[in-house]
Amino acid sequence: MTDSSTAQDRRWLALALLCVAQFVVVLDASIVNVALPTIGQALDFTESNLPWVVNAYVLTFGGFLLLGGRMADLMGRRRVFMAGLVVFALASLAGGLATNAGQLVAARAVQGLGAAILSPRRSRS
Repeated sequence: MTDSSTAQDRRWLALALLCVAQFVVVLDASIVNVALPTIGQALDFTESNLPWVVNAYVLTFGGFLLLGGRMADLMGRRRVFMAGLVVFALASLAGGLATNAGQLVAARAVQGLGAAILSPRRSRS
């Protein structure tokens, strides 16, 4: 295998990884809606607090997208992507292990932060 074909293969692998990461970010924002009734029963959410399971993620994701882009510009896209992936994964684990409503909402907010950091984009200065 030549250096040119190896570089080509690596670019396709990187593209596939970015596509999967973006799919997981979007999926995580929407799929939780299906589980809201079960989550509400299991963790004793009140009817008025249940939307915060979705809103905590979406608000932090939208709020930190520009910061994530600027971090990528300053510190390097690969490094920031990997950091966002670690934050997202750890927050997902914390959300899965949550035993009360506050823990789940906090984990979802941190998930949104991780998603904003790992979302592939290019900011303009």
